[in-house]
Amino acid sequence: MEFKCALLTLAMMAGFAAPAMADQVKPAWSGATEELFQTFIVDEGLKELGYGVAEPTQVQVQLAHTAVANGDLTFYPAHWVPLHDAFWEESGGDEKLMRVGTLVKNCLQGYLIDKKIADTAGIKYIEDLKDPEKAKLFDIDGNGKADLYGCEPGWGCERMVEHHLDAYGLRDTIEHKQGGYFAIISDAIERIKAGKPTLYYTWTPQWVSGVLVPGKNVSWLKVKETSLPDRQSGNTTVEGLGNLGFPVNDQKVIANTAFLKANPSAKRFFELVQIPIEDVSAENNLVFGGQKSNEQIMKHAADWIAAHKADWNKWIAEAKAAK
Repeated sequence: MEFKCALLTLAMMAGFAAPAMADQVKPAWSGATEELFQTFIVDEGLKELGYGVAEPTQVQVQLAHTAVANGDLTFYPAHWVPLHDAFWEESGGDEKLMRVGTLVKNCLQGYLIDKKIADTAGIKYIEDLKDPEKAKLFDIDGNGKADLYGCEPGWGCERMVEHHLDAYGLRDTIEHKQGGYFAIISDAIERIKAGKPTLYYTWTPQWVSGVLVPGKNVSWLKVKETSLPDRQSGNTTVEGLGNLGFPVNDQKVIANTAFLKANPSAKRFFELVQIPIEDVSAENNLVFGGQKSNEQIMKHAADWIAAHKADWNKWIAEAKAAK
């Protein structure tokens, strides 16, 4: 199965398309293979409810919110709260798209460094890298600044990182390296395996922390005080880890408001379906191990549904009753 890459023109973005009807539900997908597991699970639920579901349309995260709001796409199952609050508000809020249910709970984000340098240099906080000598330990390109393997533009986390660089006075000592995340993070992994000091951003659930294991290979960096952009709020302190500087997030489904009002069964399913974060991480490790074709990820989703059949049947039955 090939996925369509959405070329969202200005005209398409400005115009209002009619909400997707039951025979033409259109999922949005960011292009990250690691999100397909959740997408396919939600797709399968809609299919069991009698909806025709199109192939996921690839679109950048911020634009996915606008496309769902406009009715060009129907839903996006990887909306992070509060990380994507600004995207939601800028796209029209509940008037145009609604956040429904909680698909994945307690997602973390933060900065990490290799454990060896954390222990030997006594680096515990991202603010410790205001010290030019400590920052130079992570300099890769020779300009005297620490190189941070950061967030892909348009994902939302880049706004967090850029805010922290200003809020914590790190502009003079840290350089935010951006690009395709899964392309640049592979370089960070190889550096750490080679014993080289490395600073990077990541999140959970995701396979990176299964390869670079916090507490074993790498250490989370804390912050001395919380500072958040975009009017974000929420708990940033994680038991056993401390204050990571990023709110603990939940992933929710966002869907076109008009579609939800016209389709109570779909809305109820979105409200009910939940995937444990550990299951997403485990599936992402399979992706890292090479099981990343569409067919293989569809099987991961089918296997997960089969393993949670009792809950699944209850969700489907309750969603059907919502008609």
